[in-house]
Amino acid sequence: MRRTDSSAASTAGAGLGTRTASLADWERGHVLAALAVLVACLLAFHGAVPNMAGRPGSLLETFLPWLGLTVPVLLGLAWWRRSAVASLAVLLPVAAWMSLFGDLLPSASDRSPHDLTAVQHNVSDVNPDPAGTARALLRTGADLIALEELTPAALPTFAAALAPDYPHHATRGTVGLWSRYPLADVRQVDIKPPGIGEGWNRGLRATAATSRGAVAVYVAHLPSVRLGLGNGFSSGWRDESAALLGAAIAAEPLDTVILLGDLNSTVDDRGLAPVSSRMNAAGPGFAFSWPASLPVARIDQIMTRSATVTKVWSLPATGSDHLPIAAHLRLHTRR
Repeated sequence: MRRTDSSAASTAGAGLGTRTASLADWERGHVLAALAVLVACLLAFHGAVPNMAGRPGSLLETFLPWLGLTVPVLLGLAWWRRSAVASLAVLLPVAAWMSLFGDLLPSASDRSPHDLTAVQHNVSDVNPDPAGTARALLRTGADLIALEELTPAALPTFAAALAPDYPHHATRGTVGLWSRYPLADVRQVDIKPPGIGEGWNRGLRATAATSRGAVAVYVAHLPSVRLGLGNGFSSGWRDESAALLGAAIAAEPLDTVILLGDLNSTVDDRGLAPVSSRMNAAGPGFAFSWPASLPVARIDQIMTRSATVTKVWSLPATGSDHLPIAAHLRLHTRR
């Protein structure tokens, strides 16, 4: 009888201990849960972060995909703390990240039919090997190649190397377009902010006569941004130039538009809204392009109107501080 009582007491004690442990799992990790909710809010409501002095909103949006790296960290800490509430809270940033970037993950659309391939590359005005860079771009077999930071010294090298495969080309200032298709209506696009001096020319527009009809092709290089302890994220000129480019695209009479350029901005950055709101962003694929040594952001863009970018990817490094990016495009234009 004593053994039975002892066994019953032991069983009851074990049950009580299990219930106590289970309750403790829910009482631990409230700080971790709060951090998970904060990350989810930054992802879902990044537009609410103000662009006051230092433009913290644009800075956050430039590196927004990398907030996803907090998920495995938070999940590991939740497991270490054995916190049920923190583990559940981590699902919030997962859901927020997937809603923003899930369509950039590899999918069946990566292998969908496409009409042409485009390459975008800031070749760098201090590129030590323009000939090697040109050869690397030739190997892509692209139909359109857009280049920025073309210097007077390097331009003849690129022109000579690309001419056999790309008989049609146009340059304005430091930007250029090489095409397998005939080009017409080539003109400069004025995207120079008022504060920049004369001689700054970084935009062009041309009509490419593709097999699917006329396509307006824009090549642009927006002003650089600066990140410093004193000024924060300085993007005023970039934002002004983006507004000018957006206005030019809005006034474009052709339905189908391809924009190739170093926009010094990610598509999530609100500073690019005058352009990105009028264009279809590239995807799937993250295609980080800068800096070439350790790419953390795609500031080189291939965007479209009345066309679809079915895949975008980064190419191997050249002599530039940017990686080239390539994209497959499906045109909606009919003959």
